[in-house]
Amino acid sequence: MKYRMNRLFVLTLLGVAALGVQAEGRYNGEDRGRPVQPAQLNAKWQQECAGCHMAFPAGLLPAASWRKLMSGLDQHFGADASLSPQDTTEITDFLVKNASNRWTAATAPLRITESAWFKSKHNSGEIAPAVWKRPSIKSPSNCMACHAGADKGDFNEHSIKIPK
Repeated sequence: MKYRMNRLFVLTLLGVAALGVQAEGRYNGEDRGRPVQPAQLNAKWQQECAGCHMAFPAGLLPAASWRKLMSGLDQHFGADASLSPQDTTEITDFLVKNASNRWTAATAPLRITESAWFKSKHNSGEIAPAVWKRPSIKSPSNCMACHAGADKGDFNEHSIKIPK
């Protein structure tokens, strides 16, 4: 009887894990939400976005987030990053086409650091809050500080080097 109960418990846990949840604030599995750099890059996106910060891979956010972000460039995290309507449309189309389809968020977060994938990888107690404040890092949004290949969509945890 005890064996059956343990087996039932394990099977129940496996079943719940297999269902997966695509809700805001939840991350499921190693691949869910993992950013993907598209095979074809957009020169306008690279030029305009990388002019101020790393051109974040489109796969870091769902399409709704990119639409929301691109529609508010006049108030882009405290700066006016307005573009011509043509450039805005071109970049938005690229980001939406290559956005993450691996997770959803009802609120369409604007910050990658608010995504479930990011939180699952960075807020698990492994990184002390003081690390984010180091002059060599400055903030959680400075991916290149620890992920040398972040601008190419490479966030492999085996190649992370956290600077002092």
